[in-house]
Amino acid sequence: MGEELGVAAAAEDLELWVVTRGENGSVGLTYLAPALPEVALRAHFSAAAAAERSQGRESELDAIVLLGSPDELAGLDGPHADYLAPIVRRFFEQG
Repeated sequence: MGEELGVAAAAEDLELWVVTRGENGSVGLTYLAPALPEVALRAHFSAAAAAERSQGRESELDAIVLLGSPDELAGLDGPHADYLAPIVRRFFEQG
Protein backbone atom coordinates (compact mmCIF):
# COMPACT_ATOMS: atom_id res chain seq x y z
CA MET A 1 0.00 0.00 0.00
CA GLY A 2 2.82 2.38 0.79
CA GLU A 3 4.48 1.83 -2.56
CA GLU A 4 1.34 2.25 -4.67
CA LEU A 5 -0.64 4.81 -2.68
CA GLY A 6 1.94 6.46 -0.47
CA VAL A 7 0.05 5.43 2.66
CA ALA A 8 1.87 3.57 5.40
CA ALA A 9 0.03 1.15 7.68
CA ALA A 10 1.40 -0.93 10.53
CA ALA A 11 1.27 -4.68 9.93
CA GLU A 12 -0.95 -5.16 12.96
CA ASP A 13 -3.51 -2.77 11.42
CA LEU A 14 -3.91 -4.93 8.30
CA GLU A 15 -6.38 -7.80 8.16
CA LEU A 16 -5.82 -10.71 5.76
CA TRP A 17 -9.11 -10.75 3.88
CA VAL A 18 -8.87 -13.06 0.88
CA VAL A 19 -6.37 -15.25 -0.97
CA THR A 20 -6.71 -15.39 -4.76
CA ARG A 21 -5.25 -17.47 -7.56
CA GLY A 22 -4.59 -15.72 -10.85
CA GLU A 23 -5.06 -17.12 -14.33
CA ASN A 24 -1.36 -18.00 -14.52
CA GLY A 25 -1.35 -19.79 -11.16
CA SER A 26 -0.09 -16.80 -9.19
CA VAL A 27 -1.27 -16.48 -5.61
CA GLY A 28 -2.25 -13.13 -4.15
CA LEU A 29 -2.98 -12.01 -0.62
CA THR A 30 -5.43 -9.16 -0.20
CA TYR A 31 -5.49 -7.24 3.04
CA LEU A 32 -8.02 -4.77 4.40
CA ALA A 33 -6.46 -1.59 5.75
CA PRO A 34 -8.01 1.00 8.03
CA ALA A 35 -10.36 3.35 6.20
CA LEU A 36 -9.14 6.82 5.27
CA PRO A 37 -11.00 9.80 3.81
CA GLU A 38 -10.89 10.04 0.01
CA VAL A 39 -9.09 13.39 0.15
CA ALA A 40 -6.29 11.84 2.23
CA LEU A 41 -5.89 8.88 -0.15
CA ARG A 42 -5.71 11.15 -3.17
CA ALA A 43 -3.19 13.47 -1.49
CA HIS A 44 -0.92 10.56 -0.52
CA PHE A 45 -1.22 9.06 -4.01
CA SER A 46 -0.34 12.35 -5.69
CA ALA A 47 2.68 12.82 -3.42
CA ALA A 48 3.93 9.26 -4.05
CA ALA A 49 3.54 9.66 -7.83
CA ALA A 50 5.36 13.01 -7.75
CA ALA A 51 8.21 11.47 -5.75
CA GLU A 52 8.55 8.69 -8.35
CA ARG A 53 8.62 11.21 -11.21
CA SER A 54 11.19 13.39 -9.41
CA GLN A 55 13.50 10.37 -9.37
CA GLY A 56 13.01 9.80 -13.10
CA ARG A 57 10.68 6.80 -12.68
CA GLU A 58 7.16 6.22 -13.88
CA SER A 59 4.65 5.24 -11.20
CA GLU A 60 3.33 1.69 -11.40
CA LEU A 61 -0.16 3.18 -11.03
CA ASP A 62 -1.15 6.33 -12.89
CA ALA A 63 -4.58 6.80 -11.31
CA ILE A 64 -6.79 5.56 -8.50
CA VAL A 65 -10.54 5.08 -8.73
CA LEU A 66 -12.95 4.62 -5.85
CA LEU A 67 -15.89 2.42 -6.83
CA GLY A 68 -19.42 2.70 -5.50
CA SER A 69 -20.49 -0.69 -6.90
CA PRO A 70 -19.04 -3.65 -8.82
CA ASP A 71 -20.91 -2.48 -11.94
CA GLU A 72 -18.61 0.54 -12.19
CA LEU A 73 -15.62 -1.74 -12.84
CA ALA A 74 -16.78 -2.39 -16.43
CA GLY A 75 -16.46 1.30 -17.25
CA LEU A 76 -12.80 1.60 -16.28
CA ASP A 77 -10.17 2.05 -18.98
CA GLY A 78 -6.84 0.28 -19.12
CA PRO A 79 -5.61 -3.14 -18.12
CA HIS A 80 -6.86 -4.82 -14.96
CA ALA A 81 -5.45 -7.68 -12.92
CA ASP A 82 -7.43 -10.88 -13.56
CA TYR A 83 -8.36 -11.13 -9.88
CA LEU A 84 -9.74 -7.59 -9.58
CA ALA A 85 -13.37 -8.27 -10.56
CA PRO A 86 -13.87 -11.19 -8.13
CA ILE A 87 -12.33 -9.19 -5.28
CA VAL A 88 -14.50 -6.14 -6.00
CA ARG A 89 -17.66 -8.29 -6.19
CA ARG A 90 -16.81 -10.04 -2.92
CA PHE A 91 -16.14 -6.75 -1.17
CA PHE A 92 -19.52 -5.31 -2.11
CA GLU A 93 -21.40 -8.57 -1.38
CA GLN A 94 -20.17 -8.65 2.21
CA GLY A 95 -21.09 -5.01 2.90
